[in-house]
This record gives sequence, C-alpha cells and structure tokens, in this order.
Amino acid sequence: MARHLLGQIRKAIRELNPALVRRLAETPLRIRVSAPSEEAYGEIADFLVPGKVSHLRMEEISRTVYRDGDGTPEDQGDLFISHVEMPQSDSFLFDPRRPDAFVRRVLEERDELGLPLARLFHPFRRPVTGKIIHTVATENTVFSLTTALPGVLPGVVSVALGVTEAASDTVVLTVNQIRMAFLLAAASDLPAGYHEQAPEIGSLVAGAFGWRALARELVGKIPFGGGLIPKAAVAYAGTYVVGQSLERLYRVGYGLSREERRQAYRDALERGKRVAGAVLDALRTRSQSG
Repeated sequence: MARHLLGQIRKAIRELNPALVRRLAETPLRIRVSAPSEEAYGEIADFLVPGKVSHLRMEEISRTVYRDGDGTPEDQGDLFISHVEMPQSDSFLFDPRRPDAFVRRVLEERDELGLPLARLFHPFRRPVTGKIIHTVATENTVFSLTTALPGVLPGVVSVALGVTEAASDTVVLTVNQIRMAFLLAAASDLPAGYHEQAPEIGSLVAGAFGWRALARELVGKIPFGGGLIPKAAVAYAGTYVVGQSLERLYRVGYGLSREERRQAYRDALERGKRVAGAVLDALRTRSQSG
C-alpha cells in the first residue's frame, strides 16, 4: 500500500510545473504613483521598500515604480496608487496612518497581482503568504469532503471525481501542499522548484502517511458520515501547519518548533471544523434543493 501510494504521489508530482509559478511571480509590473510632493511620494516609496535592498533589487524596483507624469502618456501602469493628500479616481488610496488597509484593498481587488507584489515588496508578503496558506488549506478541506460525499449524501456529485478516479485523496492533498510550497517560496523571493525545495518536498511526502491514518481513524469511529467534519478538519489543519512552518522557514531560515506546531495544529483544527461545517451545510442544502 505504501509503495502504491508513493507511486501515485510521484506520478501526480510530475504534473506540477513550478516554472509556471516562477513566471507568475516574476511578472513585470508598472506601478504608477500620484503624490502632491516629494515628501508624500517618499512616504509611499518608504512603505513599499522599507530598509535596505540589494543593488539589483533596487534596479528592478526603479523599473517598476514611477511617479505620475514621469512615464509616457499611454503608460497607465498595472497599479495606480495615489497619496491621501491628492486622491485620484481609479486609484488605490495610500494613507500613511492606515497602510494595512491599503494593502488589504489592493489584494482584495487585484488578487492576480498578489504573487509579484509579494516577491518585490515586503509589506505585501505576509498577507499574500497567509492567503496562500488559507486558500490551499480550504481547498484540501473541500476536497476531503467531496471525495466522501457521494456515499454520505446521495445525489451530490463530487467536483473532484475525475481526479479521485486516478489518485487517492491523500495523493491530491499532498500534491496541493507541494504546490503551496512552490507558491510560498516564490512569494518569499526564493527559488521555487523540485531541486531547490527537495528537503521540503521530501518532508511533505513522508508526512502524508501520518495525517492520512489519523483522518481515516476519525472517520471510522464516527458512523453515518459524522466523521466527515473531523476528517476534513484534519486536512485543513495539516495543510495549515505545513504552510505556517514553510512560511517561517522562508522568512527567517527555520520552521516552527514542535510545540509551536502542536499549538498551531490545535488552533487550525478548530478553524478547519468551522470551514468544513460551512461547506458541508452548503452542499447539503444544494443536494436537498436539487
């Protein structure tokens, strides 16, 4: 069984393409900034680039960020930022007293820019990596539920049926975590790839067996589908803790300690139960209405 599962994981991993993640993270950006004075422009620039950066990085940032009027008339940029002292229509307003609100609005309305913004600008990095972790953990929660739903909720067709016919849920969840590792590395301005992240990928594959067994044990102990929520919560918590540890590793050079992992897992398990419960309620409502 273990050899078969490893074979499935290897096959599924080959379908992942970290080069696509790297290209997305390295997408060239043009950020147009409108400010009434050098001081106001400096507030935006200092927020985007706090502290010292390498010469090569500063060259890239200089090609990316320009003041309104410095570019050609047709160069509208990919992102338009205006200072609160000189607000412009169709821009993202930067208020130095509320910089987090600025970051939050940009990522809410221009989600497709999240990865390249995180790679270049530190203020975007933690929000983007946090969103990546939550998104992939939620995807794994939903997948864990939908693979079991046809047997528990008659009439509900799994959205992932085509995938589960070729691979077990453990394989898909593990491969999703590897995809998350690529995204987190790219958002952290680090090389993303099989060779570059070999130790992390090896740990993810090895760890798949542990929480797979735990999830199955939970489902087996609670009859009539009652174990769905714990199983899906384990999928969320396991993925979330992996993401948190990888984010720490890429940010400061070391992951979560054993005690930090335990605490993060306990917290994430409760969050995963809420996510799984909301998804299950929605699918049950859909099944009944259909």
